Amino acid sequence: MNTNRKFAPARLVIAVGLAFIAISFMRPSAAQAETASEFVATLGTSAIELLADPSIGDDTRVERFYSLLQEGFDFPLIGRFVLGIHWRRATDEQRTEYSVLFEQYLVNTYANRLGSYGGETLRIKGERSDPNRDTIVSSEIIQKRGPRIKVDWRVRESAGTYKVIDVIVEGISLVITQRDEFSSVIRREGNGVEGLLAQLRDRSVALNLATQ
Repeated sequence: MNTNRKFAPARLVIAVGLAFIAISFMRPSAAQAETASEFVATLGTSAIELLADPSIGDDTRVERFYSLLQEGFDFPLIGRFVLGIHWRRATDEQRTEYSVLFEQYLVNTYANRLGSYGGETLRIKGERSDPNRDTIVSSEIIQKRGPRIKVDWRVRESAGTYKVIDVIVEGISLVITQRDEFSSVIRREGNGVEGLLAQLRDRSVALNLATQ
């Protein structure tokens, strides 16, 4: 079984990796920002500060990801959307394991690539309302080397708190890309959700071994 399969395009990794860094060190005011643009902008500012801090090691980043990711991203909602129709077909036990493995997969995937980042900046360009009661915050990531990357953040507000529910990089949606990849794995393995869980288990073990 190929545990080195890449589930996300490189530009998604860059953009979401930057966002994950930001969430791990975001100020309390980020979640309480008055607008979705302020929320995303605060994440970006925090990311820049972290990227410039040479005292932060990879192990510390991963630990903080596990404890603080849910501050900025609605992972239960994202995970259910990514699994799609297979969520309804899964047992309660499978749903529980999938939720844990899905978060571990994303955290490990992006955390392992953070060491190559440095010098990127996030510029907010505006926001617009979405028919699905979400706000789309438009931005671009300015790299020290390479072209600027257009990134849209789908942000949902609930009870005065903002959460990111999707990241669209150059028109490519993280959650749709992930959903298509997971559906492909399920079809290929031919064992329903259990086939995907087996892949995620193997990948989680492989990534954890790689960081030791």
